[in-house]
Amino acid sequence: MSLAPPAARARPHRRRLAGARTVAALVLREMATTYGRSPGGYLWAVLEPVGGIALLTVVFSAVLRTPGLGQNFALYYATGMLPFMAFMAVSRNVAQALNFSRQLLAYPAVTWLDALLARFLLTTLTEFVVAGLVLGGILTVFDTRTLPDWPVIIQAMALAALLGFGVGATNCFLMTRFPLWQRIWGVLMRPMFILSGVFFLLETVPEPFRSLLWFNPLIHVVGLMRRGIYAGYEAAYVSPIHVIALAGLLALAGLLLLRRSARFLLQL
Repeated sequence: MSLAPPAARARPHRRRLAGARTVAALVLREMATTYGRSPGGYLWAVLEPVGGIALLTVVFSAVLRTPGLGQNFALYYATGMLPFMAFMAVSRNVAQALNFSRQLLAYPAVTWLDALLARFLLTTLTEFVVAGLVLGGILTVFDTRTLPDWPVIIQAMALAALLGFGVGATNCFLMTRFPLWQRIWGVLMRPMFILSGVFFLLETVPEPFRSLLWFNPLIHVVGLMRRGIYAGYEAAYVSPIHVIALAGLLALAGLLLLRRSARFLLQL
């Protein structure tokens, strides 16, 4: 039986409620500043992947007779681009959370974790909406002859967001503490669009490159996404545990580093 007075037991609940309100307020601020300033707002979040998929479809349909899976180029590239772009958007926005909310973090009610969670939640929700609109549009316009497994598709997008948060949390510390790291990271990520399976299937890659690419977690995310779209595609190499473990380790490392040095970072 707890001997703590009711007021003491209510304090943790009040702190959690206040934290949730702070995160919600930061999400609304993020929506207004990110999408409210540009003409079209959320429309651009949809047009970007649509434009990329359309460009890839036109270019590769002129060279190849059929895509890697199925008969529709747009659907094939959408299954690669949507999870990849979700990872990139989440990791980029979470990594810039401290810099974006630096002025608000001067208030005691706002913590660095609130800033990270707000950007993560808004970006993840946006990417889920974009994926639903793009995939729904392709399936409506074209006769793709596919039967999507939406729970698997949601799982793939969730893994992309989770991996993005892990990478973003670690980069949030590194980019704030060492500004040069942002440029280095940008250079390192340039070949990832090619190495993450957007254009190809891992099964078609010869050894030993296939085994090396297996360690890229985005290969698993894209493979899972395509398993959810194409009923006959097993993607036996996909390991969600591999993605979750790597994302968890990166998130833990980033959050611990930020917890120890958040105040110092905000003074830079």
